[in-house]
Amino acid sequence: MELSFDMTLSEGYRSRSQIARRLTESWIYNNMFCPRCECEHIKQFENNMPVADFYCPDCGNQYELKSKNGKFGKKINDGAYNTMIERITSNNNPDFFLMAYSRSECRVSDVILVPKHFFVPDIIERRKPLASTARRAGWVGCNILLYKIPIQGRISIVSNGSITNKNYVLQKTRIAQSLKIENISARGWLMDTLHCVNAIDAEEFCLRDMYNFEELLWQKHPANNNVKPKIRQQLQFLRDKGVIEFLGNGYYRKVK
Repeated sequence: MELSFDMTLSEGYRSRSQIARRLTESWIYNNMFCPRCECEHIKQFENNMPVADFYCPDCGNQYELKSKNGKFGKKINDGAYNTMIERITSNNNPDFFLMAYSRSECRVSDVILVPKHFFVPDIIERRKPLASTARRAGWVGCNILLYKIPIQGRISIVSNGSITNKNYVLQKTRIAQSLKIENISARGWLMDTLHCVNAIDAEEFCLRDMYNFEELLWQKHPANNNVKPKIRQQLQFLRDKGVIEFLGNGYYRKVK
Protein backbone atom coordinates (compact mmCIF):
# COMPACT_ATOMS: atom_id res chain seq x y z
CA MET A 1 0.00 0.00 0.00
CA GLU A 2 1.53 3.28 -1.17
CA LEU A 3 0.24 6.36 0.68
CA SER A 4 1.42 9.01 -1.79
CA PHE A 5 -0.86 10.12 -4.62
CA ASP A 6 0.17 9.67 -8.24
CA MET A 7 0.24 13.36 -9.14
CA THR A 8 0.51 12.67 -12.88
CA LEU A 9 -3.21 11.85 -12.69
CA SER A 10 -4.00 15.50 -11.94
CA GLU A 11 -2.57 16.74 -15.24
CA GLY A 12 -5.17 18.46 -17.40
CA TYR A 13 -7.46 19.29 -14.46
CA ARG A 14 -7.89 22.77 -12.97
CA SER A 15 -10.69 22.36 -10.48
CA ARG A 16 -9.49 21.39 -7.00
CA SER A 17 -12.55 19.19 -6.48
CA GLN A 18 -11.96 17.37 -9.78
CA ILE A 19 -8.29 16.84 -8.93
CA ALA A 20 -9.15 15.57 -5.45
CA ARG A 21 -11.73 13.18 -6.83
CA ARG A 22 -9.34 11.88 -9.47
CA LEU A 23 -6.50 11.33 -7.00
CA THR A 24 -8.52 9.80 -4.17
CA GLU A 25 -10.55 7.44 -6.35
CA SER A 26 -7.40 6.30 -8.18
CA TRP A 27 -5.71 5.69 -4.84
CA ILE A 28 -8.56 3.45 -3.66
CA TYR A 29 -8.59 1.58 -6.97
CA ASN A 30 -4.83 0.94 -6.89
CA ASN A 31 -4.34 0.25 -3.20
CA MET A 32 -7.46 -0.98 -1.46
CA PHE A 33 -8.30 -4.61 -0.80
CA CYS A 34 -11.78 -5.82 0.09
CA PRO A 35 -12.07 -5.94 3.91
CA ARG A 36 -15.02 -8.31 3.55
CA CYS A 37 -13.43 -11.19 1.66
CA GLU A 38 -9.68 -10.45 1.35
CA CYS A 39 -9.85 -9.90 -2.41
CA GLU A 40 -6.61 -8.11 -3.31
CA HIS A 41 -8.24 -5.31 -5.34
CA ILE A 42 -11.65 -3.73 -5.56
CA LYS A 43 -12.95 -2.22 -8.79
CA GLN A 44 -14.55 1.09 -9.67
CA PHE A 45 -17.96 1.40 -11.28
CA GLU A 46 -17.59 2.78 -14.79
CA ASN A 47 -20.32 5.38 -14.43
CA ASN A 48 -21.49 7.44 -11.46
CA MET A 49 -23.72 5.11 -9.49
CA PRO A 50 -26.52 6.54 -7.33
CA VAL A 51 -25.40 4.38 -4.41
CA ALA A 52 -21.74 3.31 -4.62
CA ASP A 53 -18.34 4.09 -6.16
CA PHE A 54 -16.55 0.73 -5.92
CA TYR A 55 -17.33 -2.96 -5.71
CA CYS A 56 -15.52 -6.19 -4.95
CA PRO A 57 -15.34 -8.50 -8.00
CA ASP A 58 -15.30 -11.58 -5.74
CA CYS A 59 -17.97 -11.02 -3.08
CA GLY A 60 -19.89 -8.19 -4.77
CA ASN A 61 -19.82 -5.89 -1.74
CA GLN A 62 -20.13 -2.21 -2.62
CA TYR A 63 -18.28 0.79 -1.22
CA GLU A 64 -18.72 4.53 -1.28
CA LEU A 65 -15.79 6.91 -0.83
CA LYS A 66 -15.90 10.12 1.18
CA SER A 67 -12.66 12.09 1.18
CA LYS A 68 -11.50 15.27 2.87
CA ASN A 69 -8.41 17.44 2.85
CA GLY A 70 -7.24 17.54 6.47
CA LYS A 71 -8.39 15.59 9.48
CA PHE A 72 -11.96 14.44 10.00
CA GLY A 73 -14.01 16.35 12.51
CA LYS A 74 -17.20 15.23 14.19
CA LYS A 75 -19.25 15.58 11.00
CA ILE A 76 -18.89 14.55 7.36
CA ASN A 77 -20.91 16.28 4.66
CA ASP A 78 -23.08 13.94 2.60
CA GLY A 79 -25.82 14.25 -0.01
CA ALA A 80 -29.58 14.65 0.18
CA TYR A 81 -31.06 13.96 3.60
CA ASN A 82 -34.18 12.08 2.46
CA THR A 83 -32.16 9.91 0.07
CA MET A 84 -29.75 8.95 2.83
CA ILE A 85 -32.54 8.06 5.26
CA GLU A 86 -34.26 5.97 2.59
CA ARG A 87 -31.04 4.08 1.90
CA ILE A 88 -30.47 3.34 5.58
CA THR A 89 -34.00 2.18 6.32
CA SER A 90 -34.14 0.01 3.20
CA ASN A 91 -30.72 -1.56 3.88
CA ASN A 92 -29.70 -0.45 0.36
CA ASN A 93 -26.49 1.11 1.55
CA PRO A 94 -22.82 0.49 0.71
CA ASP A 95 -19.97 0.31 3.16
CA PHE A 96 -18.11 3.61 3.47
CA PHE A 97 -14.42 4.37 3.04
CA LEU A 98 -13.64 7.64 4.80
CA MET A 99 -10.35 9.08 3.56
CA ALA A 100 -8.45 12.05 5.01
CA TYR A 101 -5.49 13.35 3.03
CA SER A 102 -3.00 16.20 2.91
CA ARG A 103 -3.27 18.33 -0.20
CA SER A 104 0.08 19.99 0.49
CA GLU A 105 1.88 16.65 0.99
CA CYS A 106 -0.14 14.83 -1.72
CA ARG A 107 -0.51 11.93 0.64
CA VAL A 108 -3.18 9.85 2.41
CA SER A 109 -3.19 10.22 6.20
CA ASP A 110 -6.26 8.23 7.31
CA VAL A 111 -8.64 5.65 5.86
CA ILE A 112 -11.56 4.34 7.93
CA LEU A 113 -14.03 1.62 6.98
CA VAL A 114 -17.60 2.03 8.26
CA PRO A 115 -19.73 -1.06 7.54
CA LYS A 116 -23.21 -0.32 6.23
CA HIS A 117 -25.10 -1.82 9.17
CA PHE A 118 -23.66 0.75 11.57
CA PHE A 119 -25.76 3.42 9.87
CA VAL A 120 -28.95 4.36 11.72
CA PRO A 121 -31.08 7.52 11.39
CA ASP A 122 -29.64 8.86 14.64
CA ILE A 123 -26.21 9.43 13.05
CA ILE A 124 -27.65 11.39 10.11
CA GLU A 125 -28.07 15.10 10.76
CA ARG A 126 -30.51 17.12 8.67
CA ARG A 127 -29.00 20.34 7.37
CA LYS A 128 -30.94 23.54 6.83
CA PRO A 129 -32.61 23.89 3.40
CA LEU A 130 -30.70 25.96 0.87
CA ALA A 131 -31.77 29.58 0.68
CA SER A 132 -34.31 30.75 -1.89
CA THR A 133 -31.48 32.53 -3.72
CA ALA A 134 -29.48 29.34 -4.17
CA ARG A 135 -29.41 27.46 -7.47
CA ARG A 136 -31.02 24.46 -5.76
CA ALA A 137 -33.30 26.44 -3.50
CA GLY A 138 -34.93 24.36 -0.77
CA TRP A 139 -32.59 21.39 -1.21
CA VAL A 140 -31.87 19.64 2.10
CA GLY A 141 -28.54 17.97 2.66
CA CYS A 142 -27.22 15.96 5.57
CA ASN A 143 -24.16 15.30 7.70
CA ILE A 144 -22.88 11.94 8.91
CA LEU A 145 -22.18 12.33 12.62
CA LEU A 146 -18.97 10.37 12.84
CA TYR A 147 -18.76 10.59 16.62
CA LYS A 148 -22.08 8.76 16.96
CA ILE A 149 -20.78 5.67 15.17
CA PRO A 150 -19.53 3.14 17.76
CA ILE A 151 -15.81 2.46 17.64
CA GLN A 152 -16.57 -1.11 16.54
CA GLY A 153 -17.91 0.41 13.32
CA ARG A 154 -14.91 2.67 12.67
CA ILE A 155 -12.22 0.29 11.45
CA SER A 156 -8.88 1.96 10.85
CA ILE A 157 -7.03 0.94 7.68
CA VAL A 158 -4.60 3.88 7.71
CA SER A 159 -4.11 5.95 10.86
CA ASN A 160 -2.02 9.13 11.03
CA GLY A 161 0.03 7.98 8.07
CA SER A 162 0.60 4.46 9.42
CA ILE A 163 -0.81 1.42 7.64
CA THR A 164 -2.78 -0.99 9.82
CA ASN A 165 -1.93 -4.68 9.55
CA LYS A 166 -4.24 -6.26 6.99
CA ASN A 167 -5.08 -9.28 9.15
CA TYR A 168 -6.10 -6.95 11.99
CA VAL A 169 -8.41 -5.06 9.62
CA LEU A 170 -9.96 -8.33 8.43
CA GLN A 171 -10.45 -9.51 12.00
CA LYS A 172 -12.15 -6.27 13.05
CA THR A 173 -14.34 -6.39 9.93
CA ARG A 174 -15.46 -9.94 10.77
CA ILE A 175 -16.38 -8.88 14.30
CA ALA A 176 -18.25 -5.87 12.94
CA GLN A 177 -20.08 -8.08 10.46
CA SER A 178 -21.25 -10.36 13.28
CA LEU A 179 -23.18 -7.37 14.66
CA LYS A 180 -25.25 -7.00 11.50
CA ILE A 181 -28.97 -6.54 12.16
CA GLU A 182 -31.41 -5.86 9.31
CA ASN A 183 -34.27 -4.51 11.42
CA ILE A 184 -33.65 -0.78 11.78
CA SER A 185 -35.26 -0.49 15.22
CA ALA A 186 -33.28 -3.40 16.65
CA ARG A 187 -30.14 -2.00 15.03
CA GLY A 188 -30.73 1.32 16.78
CA TRP A 189 -30.95 -0.42 20.15
CA LEU A 190 -27.70 -2.27 19.51
CA MET A 191 -25.82 0.85 18.42
CA ASP A 192 -27.04 2.78 21.48
CA THR A 193 -26.07 -0.07 23.81
CA LEU A 194 -22.63 -0.24 22.21
CA HIS A 195 -22.22 3.49 22.83
CA CYS A 196 -23.03 2.97 26.50
CA VAL A 197 -20.56 0.10 26.83
CA ASN A 198 -17.86 2.16 25.12
CA ALA A 199 -18.60 5.14 27.38
CA ILE A 200 -17.63 3.15 30.48
CA ASP A 201 -13.97 3.95 31.16
CA ALA A 202 -13.07 0.67 32.82
CA GLU A 203 -12.28 -2.51 30.90
CA GLU A 204 -14.50 -4.45 33.31
CA PHE A 205 -18.00 -3.29 34.20
CA CYS A 206 -21.20 -4.53 35.76
CA LEU A 207 -24.92 -4.36 35.16
CA ARG A 208 -25.20 -1.46 37.58
CA ASP A 209 -22.89 0.56 35.34
CA MET A 210 -25.16 -0.12 32.39
CA TYR A 211 -28.30 0.68 34.37
CA ASN A 212 -26.88 4.19 34.81
CA PHE A 213 -27.80 4.70 31.14
CA GLU A 214 -31.42 3.64 31.66
CA GLU A 215 -32.86 7.16 31.41
CA LEU A 216 -30.79 7.99 28.33
CA LEU A 217 -31.85 4.81 26.55
CA TRP A 218 -35.50 5.36 27.47
CA GLN A 219 -35.33 8.87 25.98
CA LYS A 220 -34.00 7.38 22.74
CA HIS A 221 -36.55 4.54 22.76
CA PRO A 222 -39.63 5.90 24.62
CA ALA A 223 -41.89 3.12 23.32
CA ASN A 224 -39.98 0.60 25.42
CA ASN A 225 -41.05 0.56 29.07
CA ASN A 226 -38.76 -2.32 30.04
CA VAL A 227 -35.34 -0.79 29.51
CA LYS A 228 -33.42 -2.87 32.05
CA PRO A 229 -34.46 -6.22 30.52
CA LYS A 230 -33.61 -4.77 27.11
CA ILE A 231 -30.14 -3.80 28.35
CA ARG A 232 -29.58 -7.36 29.57
CA GLN A 233 -30.77 -8.73 26.23
CA GLN A 234 -28.37 -6.50 24.30
CA LEU A 235 -25.47 -7.44 26.57
CA GLN A 236 -26.21 -11.10 25.94
CA PHE A 237 -26.14 -10.45 22.20
CA LEU A 238 -22.80 -8.63 22.49
CA ARG A 239 -21.47 -11.50 24.59
CA ASP A 240 -22.56 -14.07 22.00
CA LYS A 241 -20.82 -12.05 19.27
CA GLY A 242 -17.55 -11.82 21.18
CA VAL A 243 -17.61 -8.07 21.81
CA ILE A 244 -17.79 -8.53 25.58
CA GLU A 245 -17.08 -11.44 27.90
CA PHE A 246 -19.40 -12.48 30.73
CA LEU A 247 -17.48 -12.93 33.99
CA GLY A 248 -20.41 -14.04 36.15
CA ASN A 249 -22.50 -12.34 38.84
CA GLY A 250 -23.46 -9.47 36.54
CA TYR A 251 -19.88 -8.55 35.57
CA TYR A 252 -18.46 -8.19 32.05
CA ARG A 253 -15.16 -7.50 30.34
CA LYS A 254 -14.64 -5.69 27.05
CA VAL A 255 -12.89 -7.77 24.41
CA LYS A 256 -10.13 -5.83 22.64
